[in-house]
Amino acid sequence: MMISLLVAMYSTYFERKFAAWFQDRLGPNRAGPFGLMQPLADGLKLLFKEEFMPNTANRFLFIMGPMLAMFVALLTSAVIPWGSFIVIEGKEYSLQVADVNIGILYIVAVTSVGVYGIMLGGWASNNKYSLLGAIRAASQMISYELAMGLAILAIVMMSGSLSLSDMVAQQKGINWNIWYQPVGFLIFIICALAECNRAPFDLPECETELVGGFHTEYSSMKLGFFLFSEYINMFISSAIISALYFGGFHFPFEDSLGLSQNWLAIVGALVFFIKISFFGFVFMWIRWTLPRFRYDQLMRLGWTWLIPLAIFNILITAVVLMLHN
Repeated sequence: MMISLLVAMYSTYFERKFAAWFQDRLGPNRAGPFGLMQPLADGLKLLFKEEFMPNTANRFLFIMGPMLAMFVALLTSAVIPWGSFIVIEGKEYSLQVADVNIGILYIVAVTSVGVYGIMLGGWASNNKYSLLGAIRAASQMISYELAMGLAILAIVMMSGSLSLSDMVAQQKGINWNIWYQPVGFLIFIICALAECNRAPFDLPECETELVGGFHTEYSSMKLGFFLFSEYINMFISSAIISALYFGGFHFPFEDSLGLSQNWLAIVGALVFFIKISFFGFVFMWIRWTLPRFRYDQLMRLGWTWLIPLAIFNILITAVVLMLHN
């Protein structure tokens, strides 16, 4: 949980630095050396900003919205295998918080609840712009969850397990799923962008149409919770992409290095975070490169292209597995 919060804080810093790089600007450079204290300054600013609530808002649901969005975002990190295991005084300690046998199903179920936080925030604000943003978010996330689930189903068929640790274990060395499921990977990363409400799929908070979307009426740390949950979701999405398609903490020639189990686990965890950082950069790169979709284009892409393509990918996977066995 603390790792997710820390990553969310500094994701804002790196996003602003990358945006400045793409646009030939400097980005944060005043708060601390190289601007590294900027996330702390932003957090303090949000913490001490005036807290307000519309008079006509539903007070309980208005508060519950950002709390639920943040809580759900933090829950998903529990089943991700960050590394293998380390040995201390003869005892093995796993680098996975909870190795449940339905890990990927747990992640899909928990992330699907995240839309309720956005819906509660938009509806409870009693603001038409907020409500439109919440409705957009709900329809967008539900639509793209279908294609994402179908892409995951192809991986489940290959691995024969719903456990993330089993899926990662089967990709030892460079036997990564990306070689077998390139179409599934493409579908998954597009759906992950839509699930995280990241550009070019940021229609729920489209400022040119909806002022600020579902969090228009929020201020102070309630707004901060919504913003942090987006970056945590982006971090978790990058981790899941790395685990499902790029071997997780496995890396080429790991068995030939002659490392002890502890060093192998540490190096594996560092490799995993490098993969996550790369996909985090891709998320930011896409945001500052591609223009926003129209809403009809967004829905057409999800329903008429990604879902049929994901079903076709499942059929091809099933045929190949049947012939192989």
